[in-house]
Amino acid sequence: MNQYNNYNYDVNSRPADSMAVQSTVASAMKKVYVKMTLALLVTALVSYFCSESDAYRTFMGQNRWAMWGLLLLELGLVFGISGAIKRLSSSAATGLFYLFAVVNGLMLAPIFMVYTHASIAKTFFITAGTFGAMSVFGYTTKQDLSKIGSILFMALIGLIIASVVNIFWANSTMEWIISFAGVIIFVGLTAWDTQQIKQMALMMPDQVSRLATLGALSLYLDFINLFLYLLRFFGSSDD
Repeated sequence: MNQYNNYNYDVNSRPADSMAVQSTVASAMKKVYVKMTLALLVTALVSYFCSESDAYRTFMGQNRWAMWGLLLLELGLVFGISGAIKRLSSSAATGLFYLFAVVNGLMLAPIFMVYTHASIAKTFFITAGTFGAMSVFGYTTKQDLSKIGSILFMALIGLIIASVVNIFWANSTMEWIISFAGVIIFVGLTAWDTQQIKQMALMMPDQVSRLATLGALSLYLDFINLFLYLLRFFGSSDD
């Protein structure tokens, strides 16, 4: 899931460069990364403590519907934040974003039960390094990534369809192909989303607070999905 061009501006048009504009863009990107990092921290803490909670494990084990409920709540929050970002106050949008991080933490708690903490940490650092490199590339490149982004978005739709099909097919070879494709797609989306956020900040410097929340959500989703796909390659089971 990703958010794309919610403000309907022309990403290829740019105002005249100025120190003030560049400073605003730098400030916007800083807010994006701070919000994203805090959200990742919230998700990690919620996931870890839930995985250590007997009450949580018992409840989730006895109520299989709860995971589907969390998934629907996640989807509702993502579409709610992205769809109503212009109507929400900055504090409300930020609050909903961190609520999403909490819900996602509840969803991801099982990974601490399946994989060793060492392999989770290793995968996190690999993800952070990859994400950081691609985000810097997306921010600094002069190349227009919009065409690549459109291709990646279509590939993401295909990835989602293939993942749903493989839930019922349960083919291990297909699962590895999906995981490899997922890594490639979210590596590319990280660069594209970063460039999109930068362009939005250039065109709409008066909307920095809202853009920071929307940008943080997009990059947060890129990071989480990249981490989960890489975990399939680098994760080690507790068994």
